[in-house]
Amino acid sequence: MTEYLKHLLDPVLLFGALGTIAILSLVFKENRFYRLFEHIFLGLALGYDLELTWTTVLKPQFWDAMVHDGQWAWIMAVPVGLMFYGVYTQRFAWMSRLVFGIFFGLAAGTAFQDFSARFMPQVTRSFAPNKSLIPPPPTPGDPHALLHQVSFVLNNFLFLGIVVCVLVYFLFAFEQKNRAVLRTAQLGRWVLMFSFGAIFGSTIMTRMALLIDRMYFIFHDWLRLVKG
Repeated sequence: MTEYLKHLLDPVLLFGALGTIAILSLVFKENRFYRLFEHIFLGLALGYDLELTWTTVLKPQFWDAMVHDGQWAWIMAVPVGLMFYGVYTQRFAWMSRLVFGIFFGLAAGTAFQDFSARFMPQVTRSFAPNKSLIPPPPTPGDPHALLHQVSFVLNNFLFLGIVVCVLVYFLFAFEQKNRAVLRTAQLGRWVLMFSFGAIFGSTIMTRMALLIDRMYFIFHDWLRLVKG
């Protein structure tokens, strides 16, 4: 019993258990216990981010580059960074707007480049030759060659049909009065709703995995009520 109490009062396990219970207490209502651990978590996260920023960005790319490599041009990053704080004064607010505009432009360009590199290959693969409705030649000796060819055609037909329906749904250049176009756009909207539902379901399952992990910590690692 004494050994079990020592285990329950272990500082690391006890703090983790109390933090988990405090965060989950929000399910009932917001309370001081939850707010206390919320602020503790935010403080720890901020401290961790500051330490990570210094060790992975500022020290190797800024401080070491100046002190050890002699790249003193990096010192210009200091006045540029201080220009951000001009937003707090009316006299120097134009400095902050100038810097914000430059960095927003750079961020927008980087985001667009990342978007193109990530999603444009998916767009081109949607119209690749392997998505044609003509099946490949059957494999010699394959007893299910006909079935494979039929499944290939049906799968690509369904894929291309979904792509066309979704593209028609996003045709906003003209009013969709034609019944065929209208029905195709409606089908595309239903397909998008199914896709978004699947993404939302995946998000919920991720949250459930986190909940299961915390419950495993409470009942297995801390209370030792569950074995295995």
